[in-house]
Amino acid sequence: MRSPGAVHCGILVWLLALAPVAAVAGAGLPEPVARVAAALGVPASDISLWVQELGAPEPLAVHLPETPRNPASVMKLVTSFAALQGLNPAYRWHTEVHALGPIEQGVLRGDLLIRGGGDPYLVAEEYWKLVGGLWGRGLRRIEGDLVFDVSYFDLPPEDPGSFDGRPDRIYNLVPHPLLVNFNAVRFEFQPGGDGRSVEVRTDPPLRYLQVRNRLRLGEGRCAGYQRGVTLTVLADPRDEVLLEGRFPNACNQYRLTRSVLLPESYAWDLFKVYWAQLGGELEGGWRWGELAVPAALVDPEAGGRRLPDAAGLNGPAANGAEDDTRAFHVHRSRPLGELVRLVNKYSNNVMTRHLKLTLGAERFGAPATPEKGLEAILEILAMHGIDTEGMVIDNAAGLSRDVRLTTRQVADLLQAAWEAPYMPEFVSSMALSGLDGTLRRRLEDAPSRGRMHLKTGTLNDVSAVAGYLQVPDGRRLLVVLMVNSPDAHRGPGEELQDALLNWAYRQ
Repeated sequence: MRSPGAVHCGILVWLLALAPVAAVAGAGLPEPVARVAAALGVPASDISLWVQELGAPEPLAVHLPETPRNPASVMKLVTSFAALQGLNPAYRWHTEVHALGPIEQGVLRGDLLIRGGGDPYLVAEEYWKLVGGLWGRGLRRIEGDLVFDVSYFDLPPEDPGSFDGRPDRIYNLVPHPLLVNFNAVRFEFQPGGDGRSVEVRTDPPLRYLQVRNRLRLGEGRCAGYQRGVTLTVLADPRDEVLLEGRFPNACNQYRLTRSVLLPESYAWDLFKVYWAQLGGELEGGWRWGELAVPAALVDPEAGGRRLPDAAGLNGPAANGAEDDTRAFHVHRSRPLGELVRLVNKYSNNVMTRHLKLTLGAERFGAPATPEKGLEAILEILAMHGIDTEGMVIDNAAGLSRDVRLTTRQVADLLQAAWEAPYMPEFVSSMALSGLDGTLRRRLEDAPSRGRMHLKTGTLNDVSAVAGYLQVPDGRRLLVVLMVNSPDAHRGPGEELQDALLNWAYRQ
């Protein structure tokens, strides 16, 4: 929420932007952007921008285009472009389920192995389909454990709280080859009927998660940070949550979503919930394991990837048991062309990181590593004539203090993407001004509403936007703005974005 001073400043900026302006061509800040920057005290040296009609030989406006800056989530445009070109919009991820024992009259006399394939959107609905697929194949009872094969990703240890000290926030999720429902638990709070206690429910209703509720009901309006709720995930194995604080009695209901379990514990617990709903039985617990693939089914020229028959698409072996290479069931994700819209419109960090890792594994062989993903992205950008010198891609999602791009590089990417295969999927993945995604409440009343496809980015002291807009006469422009300046994220960045976008729309 902005302070009254920020609101007053916003009104001033809006009035300045409405004043008559002269057209600007070439180097320098457009006049309305310069005026807004002066009003907000943002030095021109903290701003880089590029505005150009698509296909035109020269930009309409350019300022400090070679200065490397932190683009925040605008970096997702780089990753999603590379993924679309390197994988294609029809690409689907596979999650394999293998029976590690004979199946007799619906009973698996052994363990059930689930091999994660890096699906970036294995949400509750998709996981329910995976579990239902086993029931549809006639499985009714599992006498052993769930065995999780997570070998598709080979990642160094990573502290999810290293970015901002909030390891349980969903935006800080680290990649995992079997990431079910973003490992998310929604906690729902409401006053208890006795007038003193606070009722807590979790969604999904996981049985493995222990919730120690020490919340008390207090007098007060429904306001304040997390409505007075302190949520602490207790030490490994991350199966217990402590809730403390005073919850205001004026709140009818409040929700918090956090990541509070090991991904494998979450996948096992939700499997049990869905399996029991179908009427299935699971006797064991869970453990890690790895599917053994015979050397004859590995292609050494494909970086160690399994041959197509080893992907398990031919059904179970004739004797009802698996031969450890053919899957009992394969769940296929939604196509990349659909998922990339979720990546960019809603700026999903972990999905973006999965795109990078998958791209690396597909081009250079499994297991996926950050190094392979980076090499794949840079290779694809170079193939499309985009200068990558000085780029710092890091985790590829933009959730980093170290990422660096120039506005020239982003402009080159946008121009190349417009001319490349799968351009419609790339453009439609961005938020529409005033309509959806991260721009749903931006430029709602402007004439340009719905005429801009943009990707925004925000970190502390960073504000950025890039994408395409259509001016009233039908021409299309690409626009890039990056502001790296103290408190840019607190309001000045958006004011500068609006000033530039409104100016570009009037060209």
